[in-house]
Amino acid sequence: MQTGAPSPSTSKAQADGPRLLADIGGTNARFALETAPGHIEQVQVLRGADYPEFTDAVQTYLQLAGQPPVRHAVVAIANPVQGDQIKMTNHDWAFSIEAARQLLGLELLLVVNDFTALSMAVPQLRTDELQQIGGGAPKRDQPIGLVGAGTGLGVGGLIRGDGHWLPLASEGGHVAFAPANPREAAVLAYAWQFHEHVSAERLVSGPGLEFIHRALLAIDGHPAAELKAADIVEGALQQGDAICRETVDLFCSMLGTVAADLALTLGALGGIYIGGGVVPHLGDYFARSPFRARFENKGRMSVLTQAIPTYVITAEYPAFTGVSAILADRLDARR
Repeated sequence: MQTGAPSPSTSKAQADGPRLLADIGGTNARFALETAPGHIEQVQVLRGADYPEFTDAVQTYLQLAGQPPVRHAVVAIANPVQGDQIKMTNHDWAFSIEAARQLLGLELLLVVNDFTALSMAVPQLRTDELQQIGGGAPKRDQPIGLVGAGTGLGVGGLIRGDGHWLPLASEGGHVAFAPANPREAAVLAYAWQFHEHVSAERLVSGPGLEFIHRALLAIDGHPAAELKAADIVEGALQQGDAICRETVDLFCSMLGTVAADLALTLGALGGIYIGGGVVPHLGDYFARSPFRARFENKGRMSVLTQAIPTYVITAEYPAFTGVSAILADRLDARR
């Protein structure tokens, strides 16, 4: 559990009381209160596995926050959101939005896809919350793409319309994985032993990093080993382990393929933004990794991808900015 400091603001308090913001991933559930427009405080990070139900985690957070009089809440969740029933892909939580709203005593409980929320945060990110890796300047008001490797692989986008940014809900992390060379093809062949459909998420994610490592050991005839993603990154960047280093390089290359495919699909001349929990742990190495070279290597379309900027999102809790904007829009529309 972690606590974040309040963000500075001179805004007046919300007329409807503090709003509950949440960002639910496959591993962690992040909560905060928005007490005034743009003023986010009492950030707490809870491990999802510690709570049998989604509502248990919410109630624990509200207790930690001193039982504030919350009427409205918005949740970004790493999952498709279609209708009332939520069943998480990378966690065992399943719930009805309406039943959860009633149990928690809320007037409004809004649930959105996590990359829809992250998409809405992008236009509001400061330059010091981004690290540009290659490319030129973004084209104003042109489509924007997002990818993020964490417990899963999130994909999203933004398009401009009617003077507003409109988020594109997507499950693009589940597209078929596309190898770019014989080594990646060998990893794919290994994966086919276990999965009929090998999605990009199977390899371009935290668990995917672990899977690539197991595949390389098997392909090269080494004894099997079960390393966690953090240990693989440490082995690659701190200990000089050759298999760990190749694992990280393949991961970065594969992420470059996913990002470039998204850029071409959306025509994302506004840039590609990279979120998720894995890339920040690579630190400065990511800028030197094969990611950008793979992103730019698109055959006849290379001239286009070479011009498109890619950014790593370095803000600590960007999803809160996005869900805050989404909730504000919904409440304004109800008035």
